[in-house]
Amino acid sequence: MNFPDFYELSPVVQTRDPFAAMLGAARDGLLEYHYVDAVRLAGHSCPTVAGAYLIGRAALRALYPDEPAARGSIAVHMPAPENEGTTGVMAQVLTLLTGAAADNGFHGIQGRFRRMGLLSFADQREGEAILFKRLDTGASVAVELDVSLVPGDPAQSGRLAAILQNRADEIIRNAFADAWQARVRRLLLEFADDPRVIRVTPL
Repeated sequence: MNFPDFYELSPVVQTRDPFAAMLGAARDGLLEYHYVDAVRLAGHSCPTVAGAYLIGRAALRALYPDEPAARGSIAVHMPAPENEGTTGVMAQVLTLLTGAAADNGFHGIQGRFRRMGLLSFADQREGEAILFKRLDTGASVAVELDVSLVPGDPAQSGRLAAILQNRADEIIRNAFADAWQARVRRLLLEFADDPRVIRVTPL
């Protein structure tokens, strides 16, 4: 595949999905998610997509410290309306990892394997923390993302302006793309476990 090499080096999220096990979609329901899965879902790679991926990873590790997370058994609450800023993009990545879906999700079979309604959005901005809750134990965590410690190349704004105004040559376009992915690479490989960037608070 024609992806940057660092995608393969990025952290892996391990889950177990009982519904996938029942249907034979994955042996024992074990599903591994890689950053490239989030990229395929979103259609692009950026700090928002990478940040959502790391937020989901951190939440699942906190809620299931000794075993793969139980995909489909986690509720997620976004702290803003779904159409505000990057909220919707982040929510899609979190649905991928947790199985939590909004009102358009799978309604379940005789009360089991329900995904519909496990993803919710605030009516208005409630802060920055995304809330995750285990449905079996009620254990909950709040996770926040702060990418200020991973600054972008100062030249990016000029490059982007040139691209959007159709006056960028191949050199500028390549420099923009390289610098863009370099920031994502740093976030995923250098800061994935940095509590200053990914803050997890038990509730």
